[in-house]
Amino acid sequence: MNTAVRRYVERYVDSVLLLAATRAMREAAGVTWATAVMATPANLEVLKLEGFVDEALHASTAADLVLVVRGQSASEAESALKLGDDALFGERVATSEATVSFRTIGAAAAGLPGADVAIISVPGPFAALEAHKAITAGLHVLLFSDNVSIEEEIALKDHGRAAGKLVMGPGAGTAMLGQCGLGFANVVRPGRVGIVAAAGTGAQEVMSLLDQWGEGVTQVIGVGGRDLSEAVGGRMARLAVQALEQDPNTELIVLVSKPPFVEVARTVVAEARKTPLVAALVGWPADVALVGPVAVASTLEGGAARAMELLGGAPPTEWLQLQRDVEQAISKLAPERTLIRGLYSGGTLCYEALTVLQPLVGGVWSNTPLDKALRVPAPSGSHIALDLGEEEYTQGRPHPMIDPAARLEQLAGVAEESDVAVILMDVVLGHGSHADPASELTLPLSAIASRENAPVIVVYVCGTQGDPQGFDRQRQAFRDAGCIVAPTGARAALAAAAITQRAPALVRTSL
Repeated sequence: MNTAVRRYVERYVDSVLLLAATRAMREAAGVTWATAVMATPANLEVLKLEGFVDEALHASTAADLVLVVRGQSASEAESALKLGDDALFGERVATSEATVSFRTIGAAAAGLPGADVAIISVPGPFAALEAHKAITAGLHVLLFSDNVSIEEEIALKDHGRAAGKLVMGPGAGTAMLGQCGLGFANVVRPGRVGIVAAAGTGAQEVMSLLDQWGEGVTQVIGVGGRDLSEAVGGRMARLAVQALEQDPNTELIVLVSKPPFVEVARTVVAEARKTPLVAALVGWPADVALVGPVAVASTLEGGAARAMELLGGAPPTEWLQLQRDVEQAISKLAPERTLIRGLYSGGTLCYEALTVLQPLVGGVWSNTPLDKALRVPAPSGSHIALDLGEEEYTQGRPHPMIDPAARLEQLAGVAEESDVAVILMDVVLGHGSHADPASELTLPLSAIASRENAPVIVVYVCGTQGDPQGFDRQRQAFRDAGCIVAPTGARAALAAAAITQRAPALVRTSL
C-alpha cells in the first residue's frame, strides 16, 4: 500500500466540504482509505492508528487542513489527492445570489437583504461568537457546530429570544423552514403540522412518516439536543412553539425529543394555548403526566400516529406483512441464535430502539445506554445496539449517514458471531445523506443473508418519495438483498425482539 499526505497550514474548511472531499477521494480508483480533516489531536491520533506517519502530520496543528490517502499505487494515491483538492477548492458555478462570497456575517446580511437565516459551521471555540454576530445582524441561526458550552448556549438563546430570533442548536443537524431543508432533511409535502425537535433523526422520522401517511409539514424547527434539559430550560423550544402558534398554516404542533427534564417539558407544551400539541418523547414513562390537553407518545411512530388521528387521518394500525416476514425468518433461524446487534446511524433512532427492546429482551448494551451500567464493552451473550454517529466512531471520518465505512467495519465482525439472531439497522435518506446507501450496504448484507444458518437482517429506511435517493428503490434493494424492511423505526426494533423471542405477534404491539 502507498500513502500520500497533503497539508494546508492554517486553512480552515467546514465539515460539509471536508465530507465532500473525503467522499471524492474514497471513490477514486485504487483507494483503500482516505479522509480530509482538520488536524486536531484526536484526528491526528486516528491517522496514526491508520498508519500515517508523515512529517507533515507531526508538524500540524488544529488550524491546519490535512488530506490523506492510502492507495494501491503511488500514482493512484496522488490522483485521489487531486480529487480531494478539486472538491475543496475547485471552481463552483454560481446558481443563485446566495453563492456570492462575503468575509463576514454582517457583510453577508447587508449584501443579501432577502436572507433571514445564517447556517454556522465553524470550530466550537468560535461558533458562539459568530452566532451572536448573526443574531445582531437580524438573522435566525442554525448552529450546526457542536463543542459549544452550555453557558454559551444559554447566553445565545437569551440573545435570540430578546431579538425574536430562533437559535437552532448547537449541534442542530435538521431543520426545514419555508419548505427549505437545512442540514439533514427529508423532502416532504406542505401540510398542517409544525415540528419542534430536540432530536435530529427523530424529526426526520416524524416528518417522513407524516408524508408517507398523506399529511404534510409547515416547518421543522430543530432546537439542539440540550434545549429541554434542566439547565437550558426549553428556551428555544418555547419560542419555537410560540412561532408556530402564530403561523396560520400550522394546525397542529409535534414536539420531538429524547426524555426531557419533566418540568421543562411542561413549560414548553404550556406555550401551545390554542394549537393542539402532540409530544413524541422517546422513552417517556407512562405514569408521568404533562399539563393540559396534550397527546403524549413514547415512540416516534406513536407521535406521528397521534398527529394523524387528531387531524382526522388514518395511520396504519395493522402490521400483518411484517409479522409474516418475521414468522418466515424465525422458521429458518438456528436455535443457538438469540442475540441482537443494532448498528445505527441515527442517534435518536438508536435510543428509541433501546427503549422498545429493553422491556422485551432484557438489558441492551450500548455506547449510549438507557442505564449507565450497560455501557459497552459488553460481556459475552449480551444484546448490543450502537450509535455509530457518536464521536468515538466519527473521529477522522464522516458521519455514517454520509459514509458507511464504520458500519461496514462493524458488519464484518458481527457476521462472524454464531449467536447473533438479528442484525438491526437504520438507513436515513434525504438531503445531506449518502446519495445511494443501498449501493454500499446491500452487497455485504446479501453475502451475510445468503449464508447457511445466517442471522436475520432487519432494516428501517427513513425517508419519503421525494427524497433524491429514491425511497421505493432503496427499500426494494434491501429486500432483494434478503433483508426484512420494517415500516418504522419502532417496528424494526419490535421485529428484532419478536425474532429473538420467537414470538412474531410482538410486531403488532400497540405503541
